[in-house]
Amino acid sequence: MKLLIFGSTGGTGRQLVGRALGRGHTVRAFLRDPGKLDAGHSRLEVFQGDVTDLGAVERAVEGQEAVLSALGVPGLPARRSTLRTDGTRNIVRAMEKAGVRRFISLSVLGAGDSWDILPLHYKYLLVPLLLRNAFVDHDGQEAVIRRSRLEWTIARPGNLTDSGYTGVYRHGFTAADKAIKLKISRADVADFMLEQLTDYTYLHETPGLSY
Repeated sequence: MKLLIFGSTGGTGRQLVGRALGRGHTVRAFLRDPGKLDAGHSRLEVFQGDVTDLGAVERAVEGQEAVLSALGVPGLPARRSTLRTDGTRNIVRAMEKAGVRRFISLSVLGAGDSWDILPLHYKYLLVPLLLRNAFVDHDGQEAVIRRSRLEWTIARPGNLTDSGYTGVYRHGFTAADKAIKLKISRADVADFMLEQLTDYTYLHETPGLSY
């Protein structure tokens, strides 16, 4: 498939790019600084732009078959930003305009109706003190996607690690499941997101991801 990937220089985004190429896809990587990604692959195109620029996003979406987003906010996790929300709004608008339907977006476990799955120290310590702004932005991002006319799936992973690919992870669990470990590698998250390109089990759903 012809894939457009946003957030392609972040930890999960780089995994998406590499694994998509490994599966034979053609990848257009959207990024602000082309120097941050090695473009030495025949099926990789580096597209320079800012996700807050609707015109640039529209040009990037043209000719693509599906879009994956791993948008993140650089810097301290407590930083206030609406980049995910605003950027995703532009992605949705551009996709609807171009008629590109399949959208796989990265969010976070605990966003929206998955809040109850978080342990107490997340709810009353980590999120209020460090992650509140990030969760607000993720909630805004998810709301934009839910209101769209796209064929979307939102992946909600637990804590992201760099422990490598396993291919063995859990997804689609409920808040009543106390066996999950609340962590998963970026490589496994990328694997799941790429699987959703052709697997519509979670169409218009928000599956959690964890070991």
